[in-house]
Amino acid sequence: MALTDILTKLGGQEGQQGGVAAISELFGGNGLQGIVSAMQSNGMGKQVQSWIGSGKNMPVSASDIKKVVDPQKLSQMARQQGMSPDEMSQHIAEALPNLVDKATPNGKVPKQGGSIDSLMGKGKR
Repeated sequence: MALTDILTKLGGQEGQQGGVAAISELFGGNGLQGIVSAMQSNGMGKQVQSWIGSGKNMPVSASDIKKVVDPQKLSQMARQQGMSPDEMSQHIAEALPNLVDKATPNGKVPKQGGSIDSLMGKGKR
């Protein structure tokens, strides 16, 4: 499943932006910065840096995702999508490296709090 398909599916009526917001909520709701700091504080700093930097994106596994996200929110989101939490974690593990990579085109996490717009590559004008 492509990143855009995953985000659209998760976002429902809100489309891709809703999907990004849903993923962000799993990590504590602080947008890109929340995702990055949650991953880094759970021993995945090397992977996160590969997504932010210009090199090849290192993968994460579904079990990595499950260590970091809120398990109740993960179960709820999975149920809403008709998936198991394991399947949902796998989709997020596949989408996240690309998502963070696209949201950090200059090799830095955006200062404005990593808004949903920046995650979608739509900076404020």
